[in-house]
Amino acid sequence: MSATSMTASLPLSPAGGGAFVPAVRDPWALVPSLGNLDAYVSAVNRLPMLTAEEEHHLARRLRDHNDLGAAGRLVLSHLRLVVSVSRQYLGYGLPHGDLIQEGNVGLMKAVKRFDPDQGVRLVSYALHWIKAEIHEYVLKNWRMVKLATTKAQRKLFFNLRSMKQGLKSDAADADLHRSTLTDAEIDLVARELKVKREEVIEMETRLSGGDVALEPQQGDDGEESYAPIAYLADESSEPTRVLDTQRRDALAGDGIVQALEVLDDRSRRIVEERWLKVNDNGSGGMTLHDLAQEYGVSAERIRQIEVAAMKKMRKALAEYAD
Repeated sequence: MSATSMTASLPLSPAGGGAFVPAVRDPWALVPSLGNLDAYVSAVNRLPMLTAEEEHHLARRLRDHNDLGAAGRLVLSHLRLVVSVSRQYLGYGLPHGDLIQEGNVGLMKAVKRFDPDQGVRLVSYALHWIKAEIHEYVLKNWRMVKLATTKAQRKLFFNLRSMKQGLKSDAADADLHRSTLTDAEIDLVARELKVKREEVIEMETRLSGGDVALEPQQGDDGEESYAPIAYLADESSEPTRVLDTQRRDALAGDGIVQALEVLDDRSRRIVEERWLKVNDNGSGGMTLHDLAQEYGVSAERIRQIEVAAMKKMRKALAEYAD
């Protein structure tokens, strides 16, 4: 059953002034999901439009009684407007279904805030909200890095490309393939859009660029392409890392020598044999029992001397670092 026949088969309810509108319990059930875009567009274009009296009646019911059914009818009758507006932004390379979905969000916001006593039709009021949501979506998703943040930059983003196309069509044959604006054209754009000349130049530079992958991407031939990460600065040359390295080297060199000087001869030899003469593979140095036998004390006593010596060295290293 088509969306029109579905609407025609619904029961009618009075809408004030003798008019009647279909009473829809779930307006969104009348249209397919955006997953089937062609069917969705076809369905919303067949849905009946509201008269001014019907729109006024439904808007008053929503405002005065929070009637969600009335809100659904208002949204449903203006879905075709969102489809029409969204087509204007297909040139940005974003999915049409996503543009429509964002526009529908703007439409619902407009319906929620619409005041029927202002003497303006919903179609005129909702146009701003629909475009605002689509604009925000385009700005966030057209590039990985957001190109426009200020009001002037937004105005430039959505008008500069169309103005450049118009200027190019009026240009001489020799200038048809020129992609950048001349000084005169920059002044014209700035004057028409009421923005600074420098802002026009900056936005044109941003639009002419593109996103570049930081990591190398593998091509069809299996070889990785050259990427910016290949010529980024070496992290080992980063200032804080250099300072940390220098400090660590100083502590491991002169710092250790100075710390050993605070120990008596026996304590220093125990520390050297236990920590400084041990190789990476664990060989070298002396065990607690070896040192205990040499000094004629227990292994536990050697361990105690070692612990006390390490405390003195830590204190000396802390003073050296300060």
